[in-house]
Amino acid sequence: MAQTYAQMDAIAMLKADHRKVEELFEKFEQTNGKATKQKLAEEICLELKVHTAIEEEIFYPACRGKIEDDLVDEAYVEHDAAKLLINEIEAGGPDEEFYDAKVKVLSEMIEHHVEEEEKRSEGMFSQARAAGLDMDALADQMRDRKRTAMEEFQAGRPAETRTMTGDDVESARIDQPSSEGVGSR
Repeated sequence: MAQTYAQMDAIAMLKADHRKVEELFEKFEQTNGKATKQKLAEEICLELKVHTAIEEEIFYPACRGKIEDDLVDEAYVEHDAAKLLINEIEAGGPDEEFYDAKVKVLSEMIEHHVEEEEKRSEGMFSQARAAGLDMDALADQMRDRKRTAMEEFQAGRPAETRTMTGDDVESARIDQPSSEGVGSR
């Protein structure tokens, strides 16, 4: 019997989120109707914004210093590149030029990112497990933050980058969640 989201550990939760977004991208690709495409794109963007929030505020800081720093750094930068496209997609619509192309490129970026996280032995998730991180405690924090992040992003909060010029890049380099706190980011 499959685990429920409430029973999953941190990595199982993140993988479940990955599968959900992959399915949404697949539906988008198979859809021709503009209204349906926009609805799916909006759902993809919401899911990705919430997912990046829980990874960046809880999972990545827990990994910092316990797995290869390059993997964590790359993950933040990959998120930021995706967030730029997410904000573009949310600001646009299916009648705009390049709308479908933006969603397709976002899909490809996320596919690469997921592959990096889920690689068998050298991926972020494998390294985090090998480092002995408490995946159940992280999962509890992530579930709590996911609820609040969903509310924030459904209310229209845009995706915010953390590694681009002018960003608070230090928040992506520290071992603890950002100074704004888990509940308020």
